[in-house]
Amino acid sequence: MRHLYSSLWLLLAAVVILSPSQSAAQPPWGSINDEPLRENWAPSEWGTEDKIGAANRITPAVVLRAVGLVKQGKVVTLGKLYAQDIPTFGERSWRMIIPGLPTGGPYGPQQLVYNDEYIATELGQIGTQFDGPGHIGVQTSKGQFFYNGRFLEDESITPYGLGPLGVEFVAEKGFVCRGIVLDAVALRGGPLPIPKRNSSDDPGIVTDTDIRTMLKQQGLKAIEAGDCVFLHTGHGDLWHPTNWDHFDPAEKARRVAAFNAGTPGFGYSACEYLAERRISLHGADSWSIEAALKNFTGEHQQPFECHIRLQTKRGIWGLENLDLSKLIADQAYEFLFVYAPLKIKGATGSPGNPVAIY
Repeated sequence: MRHLYSSLWLLLAAVVILSPSQSAAQPPWGSINDEPLRENWAPSEWGTEDKIGAANRITPAVVLRAVGLVKQGKVVTLGKLYAQDIPTFGERSWRMIIPGLPTGGPYGPQQLVYNDEYIATELGQIGTQFDGPGHIGVQTSKGQFFYNGRFLEDESITPYGLGPLGVEFVAEKGFVCRGIVLDAVALRGGPLPIPKRNSSDDPGIVTDTDIRTMLKQQGLKAIEAGDCVFLHTGHGDLWHPTNWDHFDPAEKARRVAAFNAGTPGFGYSACEYLAERRISLHGADSWSIEAALKNFTGEHQQPFECHIRLQTKRGIWGLENLDLSKLIADQAYEFLFVYAPLKIKGATGSPGNPVAIY
């Protein structure tokens, strides 16, 4: 087992060493997008040194307003299980071993033994995951542009950590805010389908008008600055945490394929509306939050356009693969939301288990 443990470390090191050549490669389209430069996406509204984006909107007033939403004292967690057979995006994977069984011992007259776990995974980008400042960028004529005008080519950014783009800066702030869950399943009369067309008319794409309608139908006040807004599409039920371990391998494989075939979610107009409302965080029960056809395009033909517009341009981070089922079952559409990413220095994102209190 010790030999296996060492081999895993060597494999991980090899992946890290190979990363620079991969990240420096030109995009398959062979072109650039200078919109971030032309439109002066940097500096952000919080200044040239800012590293946390819309988390700056979590002010004492926002926290106190959110705390006032707690009426029943009920607590639910919104994270899903991390396991080897869960759905993952692309080639990402989760592998965990307990080295040694036991890892160490016995020690002392009482013969103490202990176990550790060794995990090999894209830790910030798997399962219930937080997308931080270093996750999404744009290829420009000056280099690979990320939030607040930082470039992957900057000296402070290496394969061993993203420097000022690291998630640890957002983690130091955290999120305590008014949580809102928008029930698109109730709006559409059932789970939303994976969109098939780059059109706001596709039922799998949630628009700005849909958001206004859901707020009204659910009896919610308008979205305010600092709010954290989450979307229930029903797509996450393919990977429902209470049922997953009861499925046989064939059923799990079918559900993984269906889960990864695309996803309903916010369209471009909805994302722009959320940005106008000055939210601090957004999320969903799906793996991309925004609508994604089979080719990853959404309301328009740019793949993951909302990621670019919200994260890279405005510093509005996202939480993917949330379990919103308990909130929906209780019709707890408004709640105190609490989450902080792990302080992983230089990381793109973080796993986590957010909490809703109402």
